[in-house]
Amino acid sequence: MKNDRTITTSTRLCAVIGNPVAHSLSPALHNAAFDELGLDFVYLAFHVEDVKSALAGMRALSNFRGMSVTIPHKIEAMKHVDEVAEVDRSIGSINTIINENGRLIGLGTDGPGALKALVDAGAELDGKSVLMLGSGGAARAIAFTLARNARLAKLSMLDINEGMLQGLTADLKTGTAARIEAEVLTDGSLARAMGHADVVINCTPIGMHPNEDASLVPAALFRPGQVVFDIVYTPLETRLLADARSHGLRVISGVEMFINQAVLQFRHFTGVDAPVEVMRRVVMERLKS
Repeated sequence: MKNDRTITTSTRLCAVIGNPVAHSLSPALHNAAFDELGLDFVYLAFHVEDVKSALAGMRALSNFRGMSVTIPHKIEAMKHVDEVAEVDRSIGSINTIINENGRLIGLGTDGPGALKALVDAGAELDGKSVLMLGSGGAARAIAFTLARNARLAKLSMLDINEGMLQGLTADLKTGTAARIEAEVLTDGSLARAMGHADVVINCTPIGMHPNEDASLVPAALFRPGQVVFDIVYTPLETRLLADARSHGLRVISGVEMFINQAVLQFRHFTGVDAPVEVMRRVVMERLKS
């Protein structure tokens, strides 16, 4: 990484907001990419609780070009932007905001990033049953993307938040033709769902640093032939993935979705293609250190 960059009054700011956000690798990834291409940008991380005020600040700062939005603000952020693409409005969450001269444009890159991670790993989706754990912002993006772009046999969803789960289920049934099933997450509903799931996707923060020993899925519930995808990327291999791997299953780390969605964000921030291999190298170095 180059280290001779000078911050000036024309330097453009990008940032990630979340709570928590200290674990985020987005600053390292994007700053390495800016440096590689010699772009006059800098990327920071902000711990944010008041999303409305944060976006008002972004709107008021002319150099504040782009924002990544992470847990738990992906749904709330939609309320405070000026424009959202129809596909993202139906999804109901965003993870990217672009400042166009004081007009805030919201969009999502989580869904396409997750789909690419699954396809790149060789996971078969057409005719398969997918089980998603969680119904928050990232889950909404992934569920809509899969329901619209793969011919799933069934999409099953489990979550402890019954209200959020019911809302996502209703939206999916209205906005897609996919077969949708949803239940409150209990030991019984999880065991039943795991009994027919071909692909399992954890869309919750369970297993994220510093709670690396946590997993929603008891190892005894895994079946041969399943694909297990965890969108958590810190640590690189969560307890869920480690348990699945020990049962001989194909596993997909959240780092793949993270890199894919960041590449798309970078394009929106800068207008140029991202140096993908540089971004990947930086992320993997950080996660393995």
